[in-house]
Amino acid sequence: MTSQPEHQQAADLLDAEGREPQETAAPAPGAEAPDAGTSASEQGDLAGDLALAQAAVAALTNDVQRLQAEYVNYKRRVDRDRELVKENATYSVLSSLMPVLDDLDRAREHGELEGGFKAVAESLERIVAGNGLVKFGAPGEEFDPRVHEALMHGQSPEVTSTVVANLVSAGYRIGDRVLRPARVTVVGPASADGADS
Repeated sequence: MTSQPEHQQAADLLDAEGREPQETAAPAPGAEAPDAGTSASEQGDLAGDLALAQAAVAALTNDVQRLQAEYVNYKRRVDRDRELVKENATYSVLSSLMPVLDDLDRAREHGELEGGFKAVAESLERIVAGNGLVKFGAPGEEFDPRVHEALMHGQSPEVTSTVVANLVSAGYRIGDRVLRPARVTVVGPASADGADS
């Protein structure tokens, strides 16, 4: 094996500009070598991208929460409207049956509710009562202008307050809603002038 001449070895040690190549120092024990894949500017870019992604997630989360609240409100409104439509339909049907119920009351007063007709009348009355229709108004009860319609007013020394004397036609209500006030004649206490005369 032939050895290189000394001048060739010296030329190999010199770089192209004529300087001697520097030896690279080994990292100190315990010191971390910088990550060869990411530089400081790349790490700054990653942190910026992360902040943008977190802001986008927060905005989308707010949008989803707002849409969910709007849906819940919409569902409540639809349920409320559906219930209102149902109530109005019930009121409309039962209101149209009130004249029939009045005719049944008059037939009952005159003793004309007999046989199969009586069974039909009782069945109809059960059905309307099952749908929440309540009949009210009777002689002797206290007069209340919110639920009674006075057709005639008289005086009597036998009463101390205004009461229903006669029931002309029954009133009907569903829950707290009065569909028709009871049509009545009323009698009130006699005034002092009326008692003297």
